[in-house]
Amino acid sequence: MRYLLFVLLLLSGLARGEALLSNTGQRQSVSLNGAWASIIDPYETGYYNYRHQAYDQEQPPSLSAFFMNHHARDKAELVEYDFDQSPTLNVPGDWNTQRESLFYYEGTVWFKRSFDDPRGDPQHRLFVYFGAVNYQAEVYLNGHKLGRHEGGFTPFNFELTSLLRPKANFLVVKVDNRRLIEAVPTVNTDWWNYGGITREVLLIEEPKSFIQDYQIQLKKNSPQTIAGFVQLQGAADGEVVQIEIAELGLLQSLTTHKGYAAFEITSDKIHYWSPQAPKLYQVVVQTASQRLRDDIGFRTISTRGPDILLNGKSIYLRGISIHEENPLRGARAFSQADALQALTWAKELGCNYVRLAHYPHNEHMLRLADQLGLLVWEEIPVYWTVDFGNPATLKNARQQLSEAISRDRNRASIIVWSMANETPPSAARNAFLLSLMEQARALDSTRLLSAALQHHAKASDPLTQVLDDRIGAQLDLIGVNEYIGWYGGLPSDAPRTSWDIGFDKPVVVSEFGAGAVAGRHGSRDERWTEEYQEYLYQQTLLMLELMPNLRGVSPWILADFRSPKRLLPGVQDGWNRKGLISNTGIKKKAFFTLRGFYEKKELEYR
Repeated sequence: MRYLLFVLLLLSGLARGEALLSNTGQRQSVSLNGAWASIIDPYETGYYNYRHQAYDQEQPPSLSAFFMNHHARDKAELVEYDFDQSPTLNVPGDWNTQRESLFYYEGTVWFKRSFDDPRGDPQHRLFVYFGAVNYQAEVYLNGHKLGRHEGGFTPFNFELTSLLRPKANFLVVKVDNRRLIEAVPTVNTDWWNYGGITREVLLIEEPKSFIQDYQIQLKKNSPQTIAGFVQLQGAADGEVVQIEIAELGLLQSLTTHKGYAAFEITSDKIHYWSPQAPKLYQVVVQTASQRLRDDIGFRTISTRGPDILLNGKSIYLRGISIHEENPLRGARAFSQADALQALTWAKELGCNYVRLAHYPHNEHMLRLADQLGLLVWEEIPVYWTVDFGNPATLKNARQQLSEAISRDRNRASIIVWSMANETPPSAARNAFLLSLMEQARALDSTRLLSAALQHHAKASDPLTQVLDDRIGAQLDLIGVNEYIGWYGGLPSDAPRTSWDIGFDKPVVVSEFGAGAVAGRHGSRDERWTEEYQEYLYQQTLLMLELMPNLRGVSPWILADFRSPKRLLPGVQDGWNRKGLISNTGIKKKAFFTLRGFYEKKELEYR
């Protein structure tokens, strides 16, 4: 019970005081996707007065504040902005690829959308839900501030009920995608900093008492016990909740205390979810005023020495890393079709696993992974060198981790919560990651914890790579990124390289790879050719066959993606070319090399 209360306390702190709504796709909602009026504001004229004081700290706010959406009352009044006369941007979407002038823009853009009260019952409550906004969002309704959210890849919501009008409500969002040294991620990343309201926006109608969140998964170390909790919002003590899984003949009633109830249900009839048979059960959570349905799979994931055990059986993770980008559009991915394209390519490659780098992806990816039978590594953007000694940075990272787990904890496909990627060891960094791991285990003890670590050459033998990052002792699964033959040495060095791994735990090579321009051919010793990339894969795979404790790989990366760090003219042109598929959809030669390796591994682990 103490553990469950701790979970509840953590959940109550999400999204700056607004408890996150889960399973939004099954709630009564109206989409606000589409064209939003926009104002580009690099000097933040609509947010600060000329003394650089924030308008939303004034009482009452100045009519010059853009969030007031003020229109001149007569011809003499001076008003220097007008959403209704401004151009539009599509939501969801990034602004960089919608207007050429915004391609490299980093700063503030204001978005405005008007709507009438959509509630069917005036006694119901109304929330606005954002799938993601990159990076900082200040949200206002009818000139009143609802709140602020920081983090570009996790959802958040605010209640609108007390500020609603019957007609002509206006929602204004100040979006700022500037990179900040104290942010998560920090100023230096190897992917495009897409700005905008990048995922869907919903108006969600709820009864006075409603189902805010729930967890329904197998209990750790108990494969016949379905366990979890239900959290109601606005409920009186003693409200009854029912959980039904009709296909298993299960129906359990719970009585809530302060809206909360934990449960355990035992069944010996569960068909376990796996990549070979991604079984999903229709689960219904119901109160007197609401019914939510979810498609949930049940499986166990654990480790034993160097083995990863799925439903008690050793598996090899045949994977690929993926960025949340549609390479054919060269834009932020946001739709179910975008997600299906990426995961279909992964299936064609022979994958049973995907690493979603380097941040939580759209919920479509997780829902489709459940359906398609793809295991998932999900991580938060604690990437390279965030400000590990800054308490505000840690608080931000913990918030993003909480929001990711809250949204995705019921997806059977997720087997790994990853805390970080390529972070340099230090005492401050270790304490930072340990805090995240403690939080992840409190929120969800059923998954494995990992991080993508780095390695170093042994001082006495440059062909021996050492993996001894002290944080590995606290992880369930060791991830390691290696680029022998690309960022050091030659591809032919890989098979001659041995590994000194200081942990009796499963290891996943979370990244390796090389850049190649699709259609560029030459010798295997010529960089940027498909032959060089293919040869590096061949040599690396030979090395991996001898690597101790190796139980999976997720090479870098499925498809070419945009990066402002990649500037070589005629080769990169703003693209990271390590994709196995080009930004025009061409499969490079290394794609087929990796697919052949995965066909062999699939036979070995049957």
